[in-house]
Amino acid sequence: MPWEACKCITTIASPPESILLRYNSESTLVLLANFLIHWPKIATFLKRLTNFFAWTVRILSVKSNAKESLVYPAGNLFIPVVHGRLEAILKEPRSNQTRGVALVLHPHPLGGGTMHNKVVFRAASALNDAGLITLRINFRGVGQSTGEHDEGRGELEDVRAGLDYLTENYSGRPLTVCGFSFGARVGLEVAIADPRVDYLISIGTPVDKYDFSFLTECRKPILFVHGAQDEYGSVDKLQRLVSMLERQTTVQLSVIPGADHFFNGHLDELKNVITEWVNKLYPQIPQT
Repeated sequence: MPWEACKCITTIASPPESILLRYNSESTLVLLANFLIHWPKIATFLKRLTNFFAWTVRILSVKSNAKESLVYPAGNLFIPVVHGRLEAILKEPRSNQTRGVALVLHPHPLGGGTMHNKVVFRAASALNDAGLITLRINFRGVGQSTGEHDEGRGELEDVRAGLDYLTENYSGRPLTVCGFSFGARVGLEVAIADPRVDYLISIGTPVDKYDFSFLTECRKPILFVHGAQDEYGSVDKLQRLVSMLERQTTVQLSVIPGADHFFNGHLDELKNVITEWVNKLYPQIPQT
């Protein structure tokens, strides 16, 4: 191919720079004009896209909250404390009228004790049936409660935190402290000295494991519910303690034949004793 022909082809294939600049400028103006012409449609599309993402986030949030509510049902709450929080369950009687409030305490955490323990649950149910609002707490280090087990020392503060919650939210209501096993030990120690507490219930009192000599200071009505076959509390030893208390306060000891420490096969009897005691003790208190 002749050299002149090659130069001609090169010239055609490579337009001058001025032509390219003019072309780019014109293209930009065309694009901008088209953008402005179609802006209402673009704006509508962007608005719909924004709404779509907003609804997606909202739906995911609702699903997340619904999932949490299944795991953590209504009535469950957290009580702020120095070491963080105490997990708790608050339950009101089926009737809208209530006689008072009660704090219910679980057995030893290192033995698997929680506020969901069957004895604790039945005791709270009995108190509900008698017209009391119940608060069950998990001691420190149990369930979703913060902190660590403190061998009954820090747990005394947990009991006080439960009492604080009840008195702050139900001021003026008669207050009962009900504890099972380890819960009875720490609960009674706090309750007999706390002027806010009116009545005491001790279930499966482990008199063979702990020192209950502090009960000599008790001047409040108290109910003991015990299994005749309790592995951690001699009935004879408990009866001697009750005999001493009878000189200074109103006390009832109900021993359930055949029952062990956990009242296996005798939970209904346990529940009936507690409900009857509250009904007998509270007849003069008007329901509010």
